[in-house]
Amino acid sequence: MVQSYLRHGPTQAFGLICSSTSNSLYDGKLAYVPALEDVLVWDMKKGQMLSMWHETGHRSEVTCMCRSPQENIFAVGYADGSVRLWNSAFVSVIATFNGHQKSVTALAFDAQGARLASGSQDTDIIMWDVVAEAGLYRLRGHRNQITTIQFLSEPELPSTSTGSRSHMLLTTSKDTFMKLWDTSTQHCVQTIVAHRSEVSSLDIDPEKNFIFTGSSEGEVKAWKIDHESLSQGLVENEAGEVAKMIHPVTSLPLSSRHRVSQILFHPSQPYLAVQSHDRSIEIFRIRTEEEIRKKQARRKKRAKEKGKSKQKGKDIDDAVEDTMDVDQEINVIDLFTPYLVVRASAKVRSFDFGSKETVSKPGVQLFVALSSNALEVYNIPPPTKSKEETPEATRMFSVDLPGHRTDVRTLCLSADDQILASASNGSLKLWNLKTTACIRTIDCGYAICSTFLPGDRHVAIGTKSGEILIYDLASSALTETVKAHSSTVWSLHVRPDEQVLVSGSADKEVKFWEFERNVLSNDEVKKSMTLNHTRTLKMSDEVLSVRYSPNGKLLAVALLDSTVKIFYQDTLKFFLSLYGHKLPVLAMDISDDSKLIVTCSADKNVKIWGLDFGDCHKSIFAHEESVMQVLFERKSHHFWTVGKDKMLKYWDGDKFENIQKLDVTGSHDKSIRVWEKLDEPLFLEEERERELEQIYEDGIANALNRPDISIVNNGEADEQPSGEAAAVTKQTSETLMAGERIIEALDLADAERAAFQEYEGKVAHAGSLEAAGMQPPPRNPILAAYDLEPEAYVLRVVEKISSTALHDALLVLPFDKVVSLMRYLDLWAQKGWNISLVSRILFFLLKIHHHQIVTNRVMRTALIPLRVHLRRSLRREKDTIGYNLVALQHLRRRTEAERTAQFYEEEDFDEEKVRAKIAEGKKRKRVSIKA
Repeated sequence: MVQSYLRHGPTQAFGLICSSTSNSLYDGKLAYVPALEDVLVWDMKKGQMLSMWHETGHRSEVTCMCRSPQENIFAVGYADGSVRLWNSAFVSVIATFNGHQKSVTALAFDAQGARLASGSQDTDIIMWDVVAEAGLYRLRGHRNQITTIQFLSEPELPSTSTGSRSHMLLTTSKDTFMKLWDTSTQHCVQTIVAHRSEVSSLDIDPEKNFIFTGSSEGEVKAWKIDHESLSQGLVENEAGEVAKMIHPVTSLPLSSRHRVSQILFHPSQPYLAVQSHDRSIEIFRIRTEEEIRKKQARRKKRAKEKGKSKQKGKDIDDAVEDTMDVDQEINVIDLFTPYLVVRASAKVRSFDFGSKETVSKPGVQLFVALSSNALEVYNIPPPTKSKEETPEATRMFSVDLPGHRTDVRTLCLSADDQILASASNGSLKLWNLKTTACIRTIDCGYAICSTFLPGDRHVAIGTKSGEILIYDLASSALTETVKAHSSTVWSLHVRPDEQVLVSGSADKEVKFWEFERNVLSNDEVKKSMTLNHTRTLKMSDEVLSVRYSPNGKLLAVALLDSTVKIFYQDTLKFFLSLYGHKLPVLAMDISDDSKLIVTCSADKNVKIWGLDFGDCHKSIFAHEESVMQVLFERKSHHFWTVGKDKMLKYWDGDKFENIQKLDVTGSHDKSIRVWEKLDEPLFLEEERERELEQIYEDGIANALNRPDISIVNNGEADEQPSGEAAAVTKQTSETLMAGERIIEALDLADAERAAFQEYEGKVAHAGSLEAAGMQPPPRNPILAAYDLEPEAYVLRVVEKISSTALHDALLVLPFDKVVSLMRYLDLWAQKGWNISLVSRILFFLLKIHHHQIVTNRVMRTALIPLRVHLRRSLRREKDTIGYNLVALQHLRRRTEAERTAQFYEEEDFDEEKVRAKIAEGKKRKRVSIKA
């Protein structure tokens, strides 16, 4: 009988507040932050996690996030090149877009939220239709990773022009270029060498007059948008040169010259934020025209006074003339004045302004996501008239308790599996494993190893400095500090009889400590646990790991010389030496029956040894990188290994088989993951077959997605992708399977129709008596089960394919199946079934297979009736939509008329009050600025 195992599956990851893989978003109350492959929503005021956006089975990290102008819609880009649209109200995925080969690095919605532009490490920009859930086109031109994307819309001025001003797209890349694209013609209309180094950030001011770009050398440049040239398009001027749409203006001086990682304008307040240092964000205030005029007047006055004190006559006139020149024009540099610097408590990963206005406190909220797994919100005070008070940002909220600031170095479980202790450099945290809530946070040193002490009321921590720290969990207090070793304590282990703790250190010593329980006070019985040093075992090299056998007879010690020494624990007499690893053994464990010891090493191998004679049963090449930890399952010879290759693996120690591979997103991410044993059985042969199928499917998809082959409009494979615009295609295992489903449905339907046509032909040729005795052919079981006609079944299969995967699935079809599908399109158009889908499929197939369709005479018979039927159906659809549009316009006009009448019929109507109310809602005045 084939042996079966039980499968293990992941549960929720915890201990993670935010990861540093992506930018974060903030709306004034809620923060939307990346957490490896998920997105977390935090209430910053309460410090609570409200929801987690998680898609089952998806393991790629979040690399970019963007909010849509439409409410509750967010675009999230991932490391595998996919983009998902999430609805935050229902915590569900609306659509998935697959088009990029590498991770998504930039996202932007247009003003209506109907189109989404995405940029990637593969240097391509893809425009997506959010409503139709389809890729429109791919823009090529940049030579390195895309860093930012912005839609360039016209300023909000009344205009009757219907030109292409709202069809402009602005992109920056690590190739030092800034490009302006006309999305109506899908071409680049201007390329600007923005900086000498990588262009790392970009933003456009709310008035749509200026563009600010930041480079990796710490330089911020301002560019002016020529809206007149934008409206005219590519037009030559008198000199015969094409008029430029973006002009350089000036540079913005910064206090530091580090990489400008983010530039952001406040959507409604006069603030500009620039991050050019790891821990600080510079805030600039945008001054009004009136303020600048006042400042110029003060300069003029000072110049006059200075002239009076030094010279008289001509010099005074010159000074007045200079100041008069200043009065006539306003420079961009005068608009932006340094206001304050927000200094965060750790390295800043990204920041965002609170988009919703807050009533609680005057000023502007600045949200900061830190690389140290923490979130902070600062309040930027409004400007005051007094010169003595320098404005300072104050921290309003912070979320940092539910996670570690630095890498988690050690984990240990209590005896009842209820509490998990995790320790890092600076903190020890206790977690309730059922609720994954952080119960306690205690300050500690640089923790290297840890263990629960007998009774589960105390935790012992081994530190880098050689100390053993004993913590009482009930009082969250450090009860004892033992200066145990002169160097790093690498390993701690409690003897099975719970009487002795053994510690191994880099000072080449193994020390044994007995537990002593003391009563601290007479009034209240408080028991404290202390360590009493009893014995020391000196070794020939640094000790990396120590382990007692579960029967309490043996002690295993792993040394830096790549060997493991086995001693009798009572007499410390040498028993066995296990040698064979080429690099040091980093961890080991002994099975519950004390018969096997498994060791893992930096040489990527795991070795299984017998404890009777020290013979090596098997050496397994387990991981692609160093194997960091190994542990046996209780009461079995199955064990787990984890390595630096981000994999967690499950092994059978008797058969030396790999049972299951689990993909962990990565180390150093400060998250803690729990994997649980499921009831689902696992068979090794099936698991190996599934892995091979996955490799095969990925191989096919990768071969079809080769960058040197692109499908162009005439259906030919163009070896070198020429031109700036290209089709959006990416084959995945999902699209390949969808194409196979369409082929299977076409085969089934064709066979069914052929059988019935043959039957009808026989009936027509036979006499009336013979025809009455003829039995119709049996229906296909699938069609009979669904009670569908063949054409209805094909439509059902096609409709089930997601809109985003449909085009890629149609590319899989061979040409004979395309001819067959055309016949069904004719039937669907004739019956008026899902005309929008019929039109979309037809136009795509005609575009892709244009040459074959034109040269193939068979297609003519199918296309002529299809044209007639489709035109009739489309005309019917057009009439319906037109009727509905006119009805909606009528309703809107009637509603506006009723609202206007109601407004004028109010009793306390006063013209002056209304004018004052309108004036309050006006935007800031525009300033005429000269470069």
